[in-house]
Amino acid sequence: MRIVLQRTSYGSVTVDGQVVGEVKGPSLVLLIGMGREETPDELRFWANKCVNLRIFQDDEGKMNRSLIDVGGSVLAISQFTLFGDTRKGRRPSFTGAGEPHLAKEQYEHFVSLLRETGVPVATGVFQAHMDVVIHNDGPVTLLLGKDFQAGA
Repeated sequence: MRIVLQRTSYGSVTVDGQVVGEVKGPSLVLLIGMGREETPDELRFWANKCVNLRIFQDDEGKMNRSLIDVGGSVLAISQFTLFGDTRKGRRPSFTGAGEPHLAKEQYEHFVSLLRETGVPVATGVFQAHMDVVIHNDGPVTLLLGKDFQAGA
């Protein structure tokens, strides 16, 4: 699993000219790629990590509050291209991405785990062409997933 997490003040996703997901105020936009071997425990770990990361400012201007602390919301967007491998040639290889039917199940389970935390969650449409608007606040952008962790 790979996640690009962005602290935002606004985010939206449009499919076929219709806004299908939107967040306003303190929020996170999560671009989520599912790999070939994600476990339910890993999905739960990362869902909890996202909503509990202390990346929102406290009264002293320090990143010391979580999404839950600030009453924020999440826009969760599936993005298999996070598994693009560009080491060879000029066309990315996506062989590390999960098979679409399994990746969709895992993405939907991840979204349900986010919702279990009590955080409002909006989504894009799996496998659709989406136009995404992200107003990154800070900017604050983090890479999450076992591939991005120190020592991994």
